[in-house]
Amino acid sequence: MSNTRRSFLKSSGLGLVPALFPGLPAMAGDFNSGNFDPSNRFVKFYGDGELLEPKEYLEILDQLQIKGLIEKDRYGTGGSVEALEKEMARRTGKEKAIFLPSGTMANQLAISLLSQQRSKVFVQDLSHVYRDEADAAQTVFGKRLVPLGINTSHFTAKELIDAINELPKQEVFDAGIGAVSIENPVRRADGRMVPLEEIKAISSFCKSKQIPLHLDGARLFMASAWTGTSIEAYSQYFDTVYISLYKYLGAAAGAVLCGPATLINQVPHLIKVHGGAMYGNWTNAAMALHRLEGFENRLEKSIQVFNVFKAGVEQIKEVQITAYPDGTNIYSLSLPAGTDGVAFQKKMRERHKIILGRPDAAGKLQLTVNETILYRRTEELISAFKDGLKV
Repeated sequence: MSNTRRSFLKSSGLGLVPALFPGLPAMAGDFNSGNFDPSNRFVKFYGDGELLEPKEYLEILDQLQIKGLIEKDRYGTGGSVEALEKEMARRTGKEKAIFLPSGTMANQLAISLLSQQRSKVFVQDLSHVYRDEADAAQTVFGKRLVPLGINTSHFTAKELIDAINELPKQEVFDAGIGAVSIENPVRRADGRMVPLEEIKAISSFCKSKQIPLHLDGARLFMASAWTGTSIEAYSQYFDTVYISLYKYLGAAAGAVLCGPATLINQVPHLIKVHGGAMYGNWTNAAMALHRLEGFENRLEKSIQVFNVFKAGVEQIKEVQITAYPDGTNIYSLSLPAGTDGVAFQKKMRERHKIILGRPDAAGKLQLTVNETILYRRTEELISAFKDGLKV
């Protein structure tokens, strides 16, 4: 990566992009001010981000390339990948970061490197590491995952301490405690967060026992936005941090793992060993770097808009929007009794370009707040819901 390129990215922070391309759907900006034409955009009350269609993705990349904001890498070295890694290391306050093809690989390599030859790894029962990674820790890395916080969003520091203290009584051979992994927020628990005070207590205990602590922070930006706690403030309690690039940063795939240089420097070889070394990663890195600019401000504005929207929609008789305890961007929406959920969902999509999940038999569905809520004026969203319920 050239010094000129580095200087440009550092000095501009890609901050010129919104001014250069005001018509791009991914741009930061005041979508409620009238400066953005939302007529061809959908508001998507599902997912943590827009999840761009191929045509939209290519249009954005094309315009970024025209302005010289994309630089290719070679097997993850240099170019836009290097720029993204440095930005993520800066935001998390970690020494170094590395791009990986998937969050599963980021989690598994981090846990394996942190735990070394020690086999036991404590995790949440509902975590992605335990439920959604095809038993990779056991089958590939020889780790034994020990779930805590059964059927809840998180375990407490006391639960962890008690479980560790009980091990000598329960097991004859000491295979060693390799690491503790925490997912925050937890998708399988409706986006609920681990309370910061519990994170602090767990971190303090782990440090006292020299047990490494990993953060599956795939959706960490959501926890940050809904609590006001910065990404760096969360990250300081963990040895390694993984952040997803596709869930809300627009990339088609990819993850970034942040941590100490001594650990991160071992990851490229392991990526190759496990078949994850791809010749070019610049498309995903460039898109994520682009969307990262101003993202936290857009999330803050999205929350403000949603709060006004929520108050307006709840003026409709029998409509209620409820936040989950310790929740982030996922809410429960209750519709009036007798609502035809299929007709309501269809009308909202076809007439108002608002995508919703289908209500269940009780007239409930989940609303997931993301930055697409900024694609309409708030009063238009409220009016659309009022019209949609006239089915």
